[in-house]
Amino acid sequence: MEKDLVEYIAKTLVDDPSEVFVNQIEGEKSTILELRVAADDLGKVIGKHGRIAKAIRTVLSASSTKTGKRVVLEILD
Repeated sequence: MEKDLVEYIAKTLVDDPSEVFVNQIEGEKSTILELRVAADDLGKVIGKHGRIAKAIRTVLSASSTKTGKRVVLEILD
């Protein structure tokens, strides 16, 4: 579910939605989501001073409270 959420948010932010890829790595107590976008769209996903990235992480944190697992978002360049 979190993977779909990150993918949806990222695709609405970028100019090239076909280049949005989210890789999910499951652990025992946490889940790592690796977000990869086109090089030109990297700034749109991170935002000024990382504000958009922080907002995405906040939404992820809220959505993961019902599963009890910690979700980590990594934005890859």
